[in-house]
Amino acid sequence: MTTALLIVDVQQALCSGEYECFEIKRVIKTINELSARARDAGVLVVLIQHEETGSPLAHNAAGWQLAEGLQTSPKDHRVRKTTGDSFYQTNLQQLLPKEDFERLIICGLQTDYCVNATVRQALKLGYDVVLAADAHSTVDNGNLTAEDIITEHNKDLAHLSGSVARIDVIPA
Repeated sequence: MTTALLIVDVQQALCSGEYECFEIKRVIKTINELSARARDAGVLVVLIQHEETGSPLAHNAAGWQLAEGLQTSPKDHRVRKTTGDSFYQTNLQQLLPKEDFERLIICGLQTDYCVNATVRQALKLGYDVVLAADAHSTVDNGNLTAEDIITEHNKDLAHLSGSVARIDVIPA
């Protein structure tokens, strides 16, 4: 079974300042440990970057850059996206053809937006998904704390497994 690691939107604008995600230093450390193990095992690592014109995530803006402290490799692939779903109008599905890749490990930002959308779309496309339970984060939303959002998504996404593919939610 061929596996790829997707690191979703771990970008400067979401890791510092006004939009800094919950426990971001710990999350980046966990992602770095996970990606190092993946690279050592020959697993393809894909860095996904969200972009939105006129925002801190505008292409090539300081906030669009990968987060300080996120460890990368020249062998990592990069995908640019403009919606929450990392597959929508990107080359991700061509990079990870279903006949070659059966499992995707997903981590990153933000739990309730891009991570959620990417996990759900990967399942819909027939990939088995492993959501790294301790390697994604978000911000408080006014109704729930970030910690509660993360806990709820870990619980809810684990129950979405279908007849074709499954989602496992486990610590990195």
